[in-house]
Amino acid sequence: MKKSSEALESLRLPPADRLVKSNTSFKDGGQYRIEIPSTEGPEAFKIVLEEADKLNCPVHRISQGSGIQMLSDDQISEMSKIGADRNIEVCLFTTPRANFDIGGFWNAPMGPMIQWQVRGADQLRYSMDDIFRACDLGIRSVLIADIGLIHMVNQLRGTGKLPNDLIIKSSAVLVPANPAYARLLEDIGSDTINVSTDLTTGQLSSIRQAITVPLDIYIEAPDGLGGFVRHFETPEMIQFAAPIYVKLGLRNSTDIYPCGEHLKGVAHNLSRERVRRSKLVYDLIQREIPQAKMSEVSVKHDDLGVPVL
Repeated sequence: MKKSSEALESLRLPPADRLVKSNTSFKDGGQYRIEIPSTEGPEAFKIVLEEADKLNCPVHRISQGSGIQMLSDDQISEMSKIGADRNIEVCLFTTPRANFDIGGFWNAPMGPMIQWQVRGADQLRYSMDDIFRACDLGIRSVLIADIGLIHMVNQLRGTGKLPNDLIIKSSAVLVPANPAYARLLEDIGSDTINVSTDLTTGQLSSIRQAITVPLDIYIEAPDGLGGFVRHFETPEMIQFAAPIYVKLGLRNSTDIYPCGEHLKGVAHNLSRERVRRSKLVYDLIQREIPQAKMSEVSVKHDDLGVPVL
């Protein structure tokens, strides 16, 4: 055990899952921000903001899951304008992925978690088509579920072929569950990391001790990611894993990817409910740890991927 502990410490990795208060924050000193996931187009984005204004719920970032290829240029441009006007990050998922393809392994008993990965050189090129198009239309944040694509986008960002201020957000379906994996994602270019949805606060704290970038934490996970409802753990997560993006998916709800007109009513109602539940958790934070610092809303933060018009 001593040799193993010393080996981990030599790599600047914690040797055990222990609660250690986080001294890390967003650039503005904030410990937490609020993200509304699965916002599947400009209409859903408007609904999110209408509900947020009505309930007085802060929103720093929205993310989309169906994929950039499922949005028209006009829809992306409209989302960019809304995000720029309100200083809200708009994060769009890259596509295609394995479950869009004719390959069958993703549907095999051992295959479901690879369904979001990129298959072959063609899909790498298609993914880059998605990203270049989104960036040309103002988007400055992309959600990626493939390690190779994250590394490639980071390299292109470094050469100026992609905007230097483009945020790379790694997807929860990569399920990083330990400090070494999280460090790898940070090293290859992830600016914000979705962690596995079933980690204890001690495990989140161990990851925080190994990396500096924000963690994206599903306080309530969609059924496909476990369906956990962990509202009451949020204050502790903030104290020991900050900076974090607080995310409310929805348990017991329909999988809407890829979304379109045939699912519009469901998608819009899900967006409303995500905001309502985010407000519930925000109020809980105010009651339990009112001293916790939240990043200001409607402000252009350097580390927030607000669209550029």
